[in-house]
Amino acid sequence: MKKIIALLIVAVLAAYLLFWPVPIEPVAWDAPEAPALEGDYAVNDRLASARRLAAGHGTGPEDVAIDKDGNLYVGFEDGRLVRFDARGEHPDLIANTQGRPLGLDFAPDGSLVVADGYRGLLRVNPGSGRVEVLTDGADGVPFRFTDDVDVASDGTIYFTDASSKFGPAMHARDDIIEHGGHGRFLKFDPASGATTVLIDGLQFANGVALSRNEDFVVVTQTGSYNVLRYWLRGERAGQHEVFFENLPGIPDGVSGNGDGTFWVALFAPRNAALDAMADKPLLRKVVFRLPAFMQPQPARHAFVLGLDEQGRVTHNLQHKAEDAFAPITSVEQRGQRLYLGSLTRDSFAVLPLTATEE
Repeated sequence: MKKIIALLIVAVLAAYLLFWPVPIEPVAWDAPEAPALEGDYAVNDRLASARRLAAGHGTGPEDVAIDKDGNLYVGFEDGRLVRFDARGEHPDLIANTQGRPLGLDFAPDGSLVVADGYRGLLRVNPGSGRVEVLTDGADGVPFRFTDDVDVASDGTIYFTDASSKFGPAMHARDDIIEHGGHGRFLKFDPASGATTVLIDGLQFANGVALSRNEDFVVVTQTGSYNVLRYWLRGERAGQHEVFFENLPGIPDGVSGNGDGTFWVALFAPRNAALDAMADKPLLRKVVFRLPAFMQPQPARHAFVLGLDEQGRVTHNLQHKAEDAFAPITSVEQRGQRLYLGSLTRDSFAVLPLTATEE
């Protein structure tokens, strides 16, 4: 009898792992072999000196925006947009988007543009707290995961909808495991109110950053471990290409520092188990049905790369430790300081790039 019960349990578990309905339909793909963490990617502790700011004021300050006076703005998972002074102190509630603010950037008129995961692309008046929805869909497809934003000097807003299928409530993991190409890169023209899809079919379209001369934009594909370049001007205007292939980590946000450096936040180093399943859709479904703690987990490893406008690695900042400020989901430079955001931590952080900024 015990053997029969044991067999029944095994049969039920097998049936569950193989046939229980799941919201993903994994697509097979060939993940490139992850580069070793050596040479340009050698492990170091340069991020160990990152200092936490505003600890305990909220969870998930995914991005940091800095106004002309040096004040720091972050959005928390409960929808609050909060302004801190340049030291990360004296919090001031600006507004609540009633959604999930993710990417942030200032427009030329001083308004704060917010990529809200639930509500779409928003404009917030930092003085009055008024929240306005600029756009929440394109080509008849509503946004499900508006993710990051960068505003050009002429006011044009470039942004991403990470996934038209999976929203923040379902997590980025779902879209990445499926690898179905549901991401889009878009622009919004505030003068006409038009929303235009510039690239579709992306693998969790994430960070967005304009080049120094605003002649191209780079976009990170979290699900493909690469960075794309979309040309805005010149002979190749309207075309796109791979700008940086086969990153050593899982890319999240990207920003330009105005001097020709793109800062790429890597959520974590590449996961060998996740890559090994890339060409095995059925196995990915089975793993998806497992309890979360049994699925591939990101390492506690802070990781930021600096790339020049030719796609060469110029900076490699890391910290692999249990107390590391990780995951890092955004990097913003102001002067000789880097401000680091995180999707899950209860603080953001600042890293001095020179000893005089300690």
